[in-house]
Amino acid sequence: MEKIEERSEHILVCLSSAPSNAKIIRTAATMAHAFACDFTALFVRTPDHSVMEKADQDRLRENIALAELLGATVETVFGDDVSYQIAEYARLSGVTKIVIGRSAIKRRHLFGKPTLTEKLTTIVPDLDIHIIPDAATGAAYRPRKAKKRLDIRVLIRDVLISLGILTVSTVIGCGFMQSGFTEANIITIYLLGALFTAMITTSRSSYVLSAVASVLVFNFFFTEPQFSLKAYDKGYPLTFLVMLFAALVVGSLTDRMKSHVKQSTQAAYRTNLLFETNRLLQQAATEEEIVQAAKIQISKLVSREVTIYDSGALLNEKEIGYPIRINDQIYGNIGIDADGGPLDAFENSILLSILGECALALESSRNAREKEEAKRQAENEKLRATLLRAISHDLRTPLTSISGNAGILMEDGDEVDAETKKQIYRDIYDDSTWLINLVENLLAITRIDDGRMKLMIQPQLVEEIVSEALQHIRRKRVDQRITVDHRDELLMAVCDARLIVQVLINLVDNAIKYTPTQSHIEVCTRKLGKMVEFTVSDDGEGIGDEEKGKIFQMFYTGSNPIADSRRSLGLGLSLCKSIVLAHGGEIAVQDNHPKGTIFTFTLPAGEVEVRE
Repeated sequence: MEKIEERSEHILVCLSSAPSNAKIIRTAATMAHAFACDFTALFVRTPDHSVMEKADQDRLRENIALAELLGATVETVFGDDVSYQIAEYARLSGVTKIVIGRSAIKRRHLFGKPTLTEKLTTIVPDLDIHIIPDAATGAAYRPRKAKKRLDIRVLIRDVLISLGILTVSTVIGCGFMQSGFTEANIITIYLLGALFTAMITTSRSSYVLSAVASVLVFNFFFTEPQFSLKAYDKGYPLTFLVMLFAALVVGSLTDRMKSHVKQSTQAAYRTNLLFETNRLLQQAATEEEIVQAAKIQISKLVSREVTIYDSGALLNEKEIGYPIRINDQIYGNIGIDADGGPLDAFENSILLSILGECALALESSRNAREKEEAKRQAENEKLRATLLRAISHDLRTPLTSISGNAGILMEDGDEVDAETKKQIYRDIYDDSTWLINLVENLLAITRIDDGRMKLMIQPQLVEEIVSEALQHIRRKRVDQRITVDHRDELLMAVCDARLIVQVLINLVDNAIKYTPTQSHIEVCTRKLGKMVEFTVSDDGEGIGDEEKGKIFQMFYTGSNPIADSRRSLGLGLSLCKSIVLAHGGEIAVQDNHPKGTIFTFTLPAGEVEVRE
């Protein structure tokens, strides 16, 4: 029977200043202990928190301390809609169970707003929500609502605007009256004034007071008796009520439209900012670039100083801290300057989205880096296995030859004639030289690839480099004809002479191995712009087009047989490429005409120093 993997539990308890919250926290802690799972206590900070009574603030601090004492990780989020913030945090943090108190506050009427528990069960129907009864704690707890701070400048501005619009409406109404228009036309002017008042002013009380004032002014100036708040016509009271109702409706609809426009603008801004953030995060190549892109976007959002901290670092006391997290993984923290006060709900909502995108990008970057590291390790293991297999196979022939020839000399050395001894010595020398070159190539290519080889770069005479390389070649038994052509005199190259000599030895030796006897091999040098070009050409069988793209790869030996029947490990050309690239040059292979191969590599040219 297949075993089903159980999902890890994560319990979330909601913190508040309610007297019954302590009971709810203890219940949640008991559940977390029973499940042996993660335990988080979440406090949703709303604008009402800034005007919370001292008793409520003290009780909230006690509840937070209790949650920490019982092993909970206390988190704080900001927003107006408590149920939405709880649901969003639960989604991002992998919460499986929510523990919340059942408020004793009921709906006042059928069409009243749903309670927190009702809204939460609607938003997150897939989560287990445990509602703890708390009605026994006493009377219904209703936290104090936030009071907006009175801004005298805004108040004076709204009053002046309302008076100005009312005055203009009255002047226009007087003009209408002198022109013989009916009272209905004048009422329309006041309704239009109420519309403009609701559009321009910022507070709801402005258009309410403007609507009441419009009715009074209309009664004072345009009803009989004029310049009095009395009205002779029995139908005027109904007219005033309809006028007041219409002005209030116009103002309310206009205010609601302003709110919708503001929300639409905020939604558009949020979408554009998040789209730009997502684009920047996708363009970032490293974790540092990802964090820096998020920092730039957050600074643009809050217009404050933003600092990025590691996950274990402590924030400054004058900063508001937010974690960069996804599920239980925390990648760091950001600190936002708290001098401007807490962020509003809109800024906080976007900030949480940016942090969520940043955490996802960091997780993707880390996963990609781990996959790349795993791939690199697999390639290294494959390379190591290939190297061991190749060495064990290809070292056997020269070592067997050396061992056999040495045995002949030790056992029958007195009976072997001088010419045969000379041949045996030559074979031992050739095999040992081949082994030495192999070891030198292995050491050189590993040092260059690891960055451990220090290049001794200085201007060198090209003719001397070629001459030294050919001296090593002529020590061997060579049946090919090797010529040299220096097309520029006193040609200098900026390089490490020792390594370039090794490149030329490998290229010429490669030409000797893969060409028949009596072939012609030519080494040519010339200046090409700011570079020095070296070419090693032969008139052998050449290299196929498919093999041209592979011959510089490590351990690639090609399909052509070698004259001395000894396989090559395929390190020579790979070493040549590493050395040339380390000097800032290029190496390539092409066909020779009418047949054969040309290897070309370049090095930076040097200046000839003339001393008087």
